[in-house]
Amino acid sequence: MNTEVTSAASSLPAPSGPLRFGSGQAVRRLEDESLLAGTGRYTDDVTLPGQGYLVFLRSPYPHALIKSVDTAAASAMPGVLRVITGAEMAEAGVKPMAGVAGFKRGDGSDCVSPPRYALAHERARFVGEPVVAVVADSVQQARDAAEAVMVDYEDLPMVVDVQSATAEGAPLLDDAATGNISAEMRHGNAEATVAAFAKASHVVTLDIANQRVVALTIEPRSVLADFDPATDRTTIRMSTQMPSGVRDTVCACLGLAKEKVRVVVGDVGGGFGMKTSAYPEDVVVAYASRAVKRPVKWVSERSEEFLSSAHGRDIETQAELALAADGKILGLRIKTLANVGAYATGTGVAIQLLIGPWVQTSVYDIQTIDFHFKAVLTNTAPTGAYRGAGRPEAIFTIERLMDEAARQTGIDRVALRRRNFIHPDQMPYKNPMGQTYDTGQFESVMNQGLALADWDGFEARAAASAKEGKQRGLGIATFLEWTGGNVFEERVTVSVHADGVIEVFSAVNAMGQGIATSLAQLAVDAFGVPIEKVRIVLGDTDRGDGFGSAGSRSLFTGGSAVRVGAERTIDKARDLAAKEFEAAAADVTYANGVFTVAGTDLKLDLFALAGKQPEREIFVDSTSAVAGPTWPNGCHICEIEIDPPTGDVTVVAYSSVNDVGRVINPMIVRGQLDGGAVQGIGQALYEQVVYDRETGQPVTGSLMDYVAPRADVIESMFKMEMDESTPCKNNPLGVKGVGELGTIGATPAVVNAVADAFARNGLGSKTAHLQMPLSPSRVWHAMQETSTV
Repeated sequence: MNTEVTSAASSLPAPSGPLRFGSGQAVRRLEDESLLAGTGRYTDDVTLPGQGYLVFLRSPYPHALIKSVDTAAASAMPGVLRVITGAEMAEAGVKPMAGVAGFKRGDGSDCVSPPRYALAHERARFVGEPVVAVVADSVQQARDAAEAVMVDYEDLPMVVDVQSATAEGAPLLDDAATGNISAEMRHGNAEATVAAFAKASHVVTLDIANQRVVALTIEPRSVLADFDPATDRTTIRMSTQMPSGVRDTVCACLGLAKEKVRVVVGDVGGGFGMKTSAYPEDVVVAYASRAVKRPVKWVSERSEEFLSSAHGRDIETQAELALAADGKILGLRIKTLANVGAYATGTGVAIQLLIGPWVQTSVYDIQTIDFHFKAVLTNTAPTGAYRGAGRPEAIFTIERLMDEAARQTGIDRVALRRRNFIHPDQMPYKNPMGQTYDTGQFESVMNQGLALADWDGFEARAAASAKEGKQRGLGIATFLEWTGGNVFEERVTVSVHADGVIEVFSAVNAMGQGIATSLAQLAVDAFGVPIEKVRIVLGDTDRGDGFGSAGSRSLFTGGSAVRVGAERTIDKARDLAAKEFEAAAADVTYANGVFTVAGTDLKLDLFALAGKQPEREIFVDSTSAVAGPTWPNGCHICEIEIDPPTGDVTVVAYSSVNDVGRVINPMIVRGQLDGGAVQGIGQALYEQVVYDRETGQPVTGSLMDYVAPRADVIESMFKMEMDESTPCKNNPLGVKGVGELGTIGATPAVVNAVADAFARNGLGSKTAHLQMPLSPSRVWHAMQETSTV
């Protein structure tokens, strides 16, 4: 297996020949035919002989001791195969799931989190935590038996928000977590920041809440485990973005060698980061299958997803910006309390304490910072990755500060951004968090965005809205993000078969983003064959390990690995062809599936060459790495209308220019940008997970209570354009991650538009107090003279 680091995008040769299905072309997604015909294969589409069904009994308490669990009645019910408790799993040696590690607390001690058992053992810490699992011959039998399980709980004091959790005398989720602080980080230079603020002509301060949200994948989590006693091996079919990571967690908890567990993934109906890490339910299903020696399936219900899947965001931030008289930013100070839920995970903590801060200064030349972040434990579902994962929170903060600074200083908001942009001649640019931007033309991207949105024509549109009794607002966000998942190596295998198929396996994974099509296009670039001769295989840990799909890395890391693997395959095939020709390899050329010898009429088809090999294939196992992350960036501009009598906010126009480097499939990229923007609009206007502070019960436990964005979220079409003038220098394709960019830009663009409408209509004093989601009720109350948000 070869490993190579490739960094120079300029070394990429142009695709050979007029390849209709190569990169740069809007190739129709290969995935769509089966999905649209209803022949897709999701986990719940698979039913195995003798399959049992698992149902969870979950804690109705936010915090409680589990004094006893009586399973006798449930175990005796018809069809019941096994009733599993946390005590049983602990006695069987099942280990708690890995928690947060590698971080410190403010006093220098190690980070703290309660042990998270696959089934709650001795103590439950949030409503919805799985306590008992029932396996039966049918789902209904399992449900009936779960209702017959008697659990004796002792209710304990609880906290569900960061202010209550960090208050003096608050009940602790873990005795070692004083103040309920799991981990803490500081970045920057506090003394230099104090000095910068002391000489500032303007200081802008905002208190910002970035509310908790759910991922809302169309397909809920689903797991089917099949234990084979003959081989002592478990095959897990499931809906996940990261098969290898799930396998490793299951093996660690159950004490199994990696070769004893195989994870297979078929179609995935959305992930959005929520399906990256393993869940307690995954471990329980695998354990249950081994216990009953039969296949066991669990498919989450929507209510369970609201209760127990990883939530996103949920931070409270005090943000301060110091500016000189001319608008130059002198310093940035951020203090954040991040609600990481009942169990702090490495992902949940890193997102808020490290990854978000990496982009906090964004596209602006700010070197003086003082950041203080705390991860707080509460009696709520744990938070984790959700589309953007820390970057939306950071960008929302800086963009709200920029617009508020413009209002308070009287400097035009576009001019303020121009004054503070990092310029192309500063690249590569190291930000105060030590992150290096390889490329970026931020002012150029903004200029294109202003033109696309007809920024200068807004006043006429605002006047037209006013005639209809509506208040129109114009919002802007100029920003960048980091992509990579912090793992920059990926593995592929390439097999050229004698039957005319090139099969490429990659450990990155499909979840609805069209990655198989994009990878196939890259194979077409390299091999010069029709796309129907390329078969992309994903989602099987027996075929190969890899990090998987997270952090918008599938194309720039996984795609680069495909490119390198294809080139290595051609090099190997060239050597084999040279032997057939009895010629020097240097004299053998390859183009469009055919090898030739210079100066002769000798030719040999690639697939015919594969047929001459002992295994009737040419096989290469290739691992390669890119040189670092990518820094996609954009300018997103939103126009909204407020209906004053109701407070209803409507997005009437949305324009954006996005630098995502080289574009492999413009149709897929536009779909990612549009879909991401809709999710960002959803957070800005509609979505919020609410826990009752008095009872700890989730109030928004279903789609009857939780408002999600719909297809009519915007009145007109999105106008999305891509700027390919600055390809990434850290990978051979020149591409930059795209999957999360739309979400990151949308929330500040929408909220800034509402704030602009307020300011234009005599409510400038209210703009600093606007908080998401900007629901009709919240906006209406804010518009009243004596009210605040």
